[in-house]
Amino acid sequence: MNFVIVLEPGTKRAAWGVVVPDLPGCFAAGDTVDEAIDNAREAIEHFCEVLAEDGKPLPEGRPLSEHKDNPAYKGWLWAVVQANVETFFGRAEKINITVPGWILARIDDYARQHSETRSGFLVRAARELMTRTSRAAKST
Repeated sequence: MNFVIVLEPGTKRAAWGVVVPDLPGCFAAGDTVDEAIDNAREAIEHFCEVLAEDGKPLPEGRPLSEHKDNPAYKGWLWAVVQANVETFFGRAEKINITVPGWILARIDDYARQHSETRSGFLVRAARELMTRTSRAAKST
């Protein structure tokens, strides 16, 4: 699953800081930007594991476009990291679906180009559509 992160640039005296806006209270740091991003991935996974253990749902993620205008992060850098958190929120289930061959080929091409699995892409696409539809219904 992809998570938007925001990185506060480090200095000679301070490490890079990382905040995960969709997971309030989830943060990380690192001496380099690469280390900060790796530590953010670990922090996200640990944070989500604790959420699941406490019986709390995974908060809905918002797109980067909804975060980028937040004045609290002015001058910070934005990134998206992938963290494997799905297993904390329930066992994966194998399903059998019927899809036209040409659509399946397009799904596979898209997933491959974006370094995703077919299943990962389908879950992410479904989640994004349901989130968008849910937000649209709430705003009416």
